[in-house]
Amino acid sequence: MRLRRGLLAASTGLLVAVAGCSSFSDPDASSADSSSAASSTPAEPEAAPITWTDCDAQITELVAGTPGSERDLAFECGRTEVPIDHDEPEGATLPLFLVRATLAGQTDRIGSLLVNPGGPGVSGADLGLSLALSLPEDVLRRFDVVGFDPRGVGLSTPVECIPAELKDRMTAAEPRPTDQQQMDDVLALKDEAANACAEEYGDALGTFNTVATARDMDLLRESLGDEQLTYLGYSYGTTLGSTYAELFPENVRAMVLDAAVDPDADPQADAEAQAAGLEAAFDAFAANCVGLVSGCPIGGDPRTFVQDLLTVAATTPIPSSRPGETRTATPGVVLTAVTAALYDTGSWPQLSQALAAARNGDSAGLFSIADPSAGRLQDGTYTNRLDADFAISCADTPEDETFSEEEVLQLAQEWSQRYPLFGAKVASSLYTCGVWDAARTPLPERDAEGSAPILVVGTSGDPVTPLPGAEDMAEDLTAGTLLVWQGQGHTAYPKTDCVTAAVNAYLIDLTAPQDGLTCPA
Repeated sequence: MRLRRGLLAASTGLLVAVAGCSSFSDPDASSADSSSAASSTPAEPEAAPITWTDCDAQITELVAGTPGSERDLAFECGRTEVPIDHDEPEGATLPLFLVRATLAGQTDRIGSLLVNPGGPGVSGADLGLSLALSLPEDVLRRFDVVGFDPRGVGLSTPVECIPAELKDRMTAAEPRPTDQQQMDDVLALKDEAANACAEEYGDALGTFNTVATARDMDLLRESLGDEQLTYLGYSYGTTLGSTYAELFPENVRAMVLDAAVDPDADPQADAEAQAAGLEAAFDAFAANCVGLVSGCPIGGDPRTFVQDLLTVAATTPIPSSRPGETRTATPGVVLTAVTAALYDTGSWPQLSQALAAARNGDSAGLFSIADPSAGRLQDGTYTNRLDADFAISCADTPEDETFSEEEVLQLAQEWSQRYPLFGAKVASSLYTCGVWDAARTPLPERDAEGSAPILVVGTSGDPVTPLPGAEDMAEDLTAGTLLVWQGQGHTAYPKTDCVTAAVNAYLIDLTAPQDGLTCPA
């Protein structure tokens, strides 16, 4: 994940110039109906052509020195238009941005592999660059890798309504609010963000929803010239992919849903599962650190170390040695860095070193982990990752699944006892969509009856989307097949040989593994 965020941070300015990105400036063009059912029969607007531009030289320079950059790849940047409202296909449109990577010497080309990294709010164009450098060449010889920024994300009409200084305050805020004053302060920031976005976009804010993006994807499939869709989605990308399969089951050729978001869990159960998953992931990080032959930089009890550091940072925020840095690390920054590093075991050594340095008075390492997770760039500006995450998540959330301040405070107090590092932080996130003023387009129930087999991948030690979510997704999908990796971290493909071989065979030959196949760590 860090590689993908790093590429986005480095490439945003370049790709804006290449794409000629514009803003969504027609808030009255959307006629989203908050009472409409997401599962209604999709309209059939015509797919617009994609205008491709050769951006190979720029991107090759951008990724130079990155593992995989020695591959003989050609990069193109694309632009197309989709209806703002798919039920009014002749109405106003908005632009989408794509990146396509093609390996030289392709043989027996199957088509395009469309990818989404999750979030919601993370750039799919950025993921396309990353996967072109890291996917097995067996896959690249058969597919172009196509990453697109969904509506409202990255370079596709980005939702931009939360000021950078407010994002800084949100990151720095108390991460574990358990009393009334702490909760009031944290939720006031969420109110401020919601109000800023409602003022900026009005009714059009509800346009940025997953059902609309799934319908965009079918137009992209047609514009790319593919009779059926081949798709790889991670995390929230599994929600997007399964929504597509529900709306267009006959158009699915192959679909890999890695780190599945549980389609059955209610918001409270889903949040609690995430808190439990993060606690378990921290314990795995701690055990790994203590077991190092060279010794753990944060001692023999990492949990107590972090608790003590949070206490210190609450009274004396920790300065940073990074040139030009004026911020100091509050408990919010500390816990944001810890949370972000738990996504990927490759980040664990960096986290332990950063925590040790913070104990010694230098928070530069913590900021280097925390900032990319929020989309903060080195110049203090932000990508629109947080804006899009809020907008899309809340447009997807039914009004009857929102939580009041009183309910959130009670859960924070209860969960802080069960999940001491992450419980209150996760509980406070349940409040956000309750104050989000936008039309809602709830996600449909997803069985995708009539689709080709769909491969769902789950990881036993996933801190963000625990394994039961993948199990539920595979069970709900009529043609779902479950593949389990007994590993740690968020997402599994292509991290281990067993998973990689199974996914490759499925993508290329449409040979799904035996349902329930388990790959060792």
